[in-house]
Amino acid sequence: MLKFLKNWTLPVAIVVGTVCYLIFRYVPQLDEMGDRMGEFFDVFFPITLFFTLFISFCKVDFREMKLRRWHLGVLVVQMLLVAVNMWIIFLVQADAEQKMIAEAVLTCVIGPSATAAPVVASKLGGNINSMTAFTLVSSLLAAVTIPAAFPLLEQVVHVTFFSAFLIILQKISLVLVMPLVLAWLVRHYVPRLHKVIVSYPDLGFYCWSAALSITTGVTVKNIFNSGASPLLLSLIALLSLAVCFLQFGLGRMIGHLLGETINAGQAMFQKNTALSIWVAYMYLNPVASIGAGCYVLWQNIINSLELWQDRNKKAKFAGHIQ
Repeated sequence: MLKFLKNWTLPVAIVVGTVCYLIFRYVPQLDEMGDRMGEFFDVFFPITLFFTLFISFCKVDFREMKLRRWHLGVLVVQMLLVAVNMWIIFLVQADAEQKMIAEAVLTCVIGPSATAAPVVASKLGGNINSMTAFTLVSSLLAAVTIPAAFPLLEQVVHVTFFSAFLIILQKISLVLVMPLVLAWLVRHYVPRLHKVIVSYPDLGFYCWSAALSITTGVTVKNIFNSGASPLLLSLIALLSLAVCFLQFGLGRMIGHLLGETINAGQAMFQKNTALSIWVAYMYLNPVASIGAGCYVLWQNIINSLELWQDRNKKAKFAGHIQ
């Protein structure tokens, strides 16, 4: 049982988050407890994400955090996808439902690389230093492009570019920059603690799995409360899956050409969906957030398959050596 949980941590986390939400939704006696748990998870989620990244960043060699060619390749392709998606939105803006679907797809494309991407990339054998550098650059680019692009799609009068820029920058700082700075301080000034943290290689991955359960529960809640028709929800879910595969394939192709297949694949397709969902609520129709919500499920299912494939390769390699 423990071996199964270890090998399939991400799918188990998704199932746990889904089941827990459904229990609280359909058992009236748990309404009061559900409200309290919701407040608890609002606080617990960013803390879990913070420690996930802090633990992972303790493994980073900060001298190796340099800009790479594949960084530019991934960012250019992402901006092209955003431009194409926005063009499609302008074409279909007369049809409210088609525009909603296109906006849902946009939330799957425009978001920065996931803050947990270095965690998964390193577990797959990627370069955590290069991946961490890209995550920072990607997040800073998103802080500029999102408040610049989204007001073109909807009439947003309550949010200025500068205020949105500061809000996104604050969100990035809390869950990305602060754990990075703390990891640097621990690495250089508290070496004993640093040694203990890095001695548990999968600790950050399991912290991320706990955060994924919460994210899944919130996603399922948003789907149930969206008020959208089953057909619309199905279309958004299928399109988010297609976009997930598209970005994964493009990232792997860029990485193959520029020398870092694993990192570029993860960087291109693994998105900061929490930020994308917030952006959808801030600028777009709230139903558009379902796109990013479904995307987080698909990307973690793909990650699970990648981890399974990686385990099989290592097992076969070990068998050949013996």
